Amino acid sequence: MPHHQDVNLPQATEHSDPSWFGFPITLKENCPVTRRDLLTHLDQNKVGSRPLFAGNQTRQPYMIEANYRISGDLTNTDNVMNNTFWIGVQPALTREMLEFAAQKIESYLGANF
Repeated sequence: MPHHQDVNLPQATEHSDPSWFGFPITLKENCPVTRRDLLTHLDQNKVGSRPLFAGNQTRQPYMIEANYRISGDLTNTDNVMNNTFWIGVQPALTREMLEFAAQKIESYLGANF
């Protein structure tokens, strides 16, 4: 069963005061659920989420004919592309809405953040 060790949560960098519009969550490699399964669960429970548009751009169709250089093995970009999503945290969402979203994620992952 999944638990909180199965996800990476964002942290603000030192001396920063971010204005979060979305809260990115990355499922770790050892997480026994897939991003698709979790996002399907959230959607079925009326919690909006989106895959993070980022990751390994070299795997996108528009890059087939492109001329580019790769530095490193792109492991992190593949991880973001396959395992990261975000939920909205914009100001129009009430505390109850945000707690509902967090509860749906926690219950699916069997975690208590």
